[in-house]
Amino acid sequence: MTEIEWDDHIAVTPTTDGEFTADLTDGWVVGGGVNGGYLLATIGNALSKVAPGKPDPIAVSAYYLSASVPGPATVATRVLRDGGSVATLAADLKQGDDARITVLATCGDLDRLPDDVRTTAKPPIMAPLEECVPNTLAPEDVRKIAPLMERFDMRFDPGCAGWAVGKPSGNGLMQAWFRLKGERDPDPIELLMVCDALPPVTFDLGMFGWAPTLELTVHVRAKPAPGWLRVSHRTRNVAGGMFEEDCEVWDSADRLVAQSRQLARHPRG
Repeated sequence: MTEIEWDDHIAVTPTTDGEFTADLTDGWVVGGGVNGGYLLATIGNALSKVAPGKPDPIAVSAYYLSASVPGPATVATRVLRDGGSVATLAADLKQGDDARITVLATCGDLDRLPDDVRTTAKPPIMAPLEECVPNTLAPEDVRKIAPLMERFDMRFDPGCAGWAVGKPSGNGLMQAWFRLKGERDPDPIELLMVCDALPPVTFDLGMFGWAPTLELTVHVRAKPAPGWLRVSHRTRNVAGGMFEEDCEVWDSADRLVAQSRQLARHPRG
């Protein structure tokens, strides 16, 4: 996949005031629908064009109402408040008469935020890139339900890749190096997709299959540096037919550039 292909895949075209059209590609299908992170990036691309001078997602919360399918879609946006440094925006993605996703977001200009990062967070401990397991070696049944894996280069940390050979660790942890095919350098909108790009962390608990997302919130903390990203997913609670998935995305400069939490249903085999 080239840089242009990713841009084409999340492309939106303005139609009426605040409304955009999109063409959801089948290259991002997983399980019974289109990947939620890819959909969120498409919506984020529309929102980037709504409030002048505020192109970057900062906090985005999405509720997934029904599974999206490849094909035409509309993104209807509205400005709730456009302040000095950030704007509060809303968006709904629909296909025909079917509502798919509703979103509330804070957008701004990450280049204008104070450069005073202070954190107790530590980068994930992962094996070097060359020692990790490429997604091209994923089991055939996984690749069959997740053709989106052909869209990127993902290298799984061997310490939490036992699920791929029928030996999940049971720790509820999944980590990988990540980069879009074509070696496209990451940007803030892409981070909305990256937070939902890895297989469900429940794979590491021996629970396989498509895990539909109910809600996903992403915080984008900074523009990522060029190069590979490191992505870490963890779950600590599986209850009521649902599980949470906490994600951290670190860039090549060892900065925590995005965090997310999502609530999803148990995998459907």
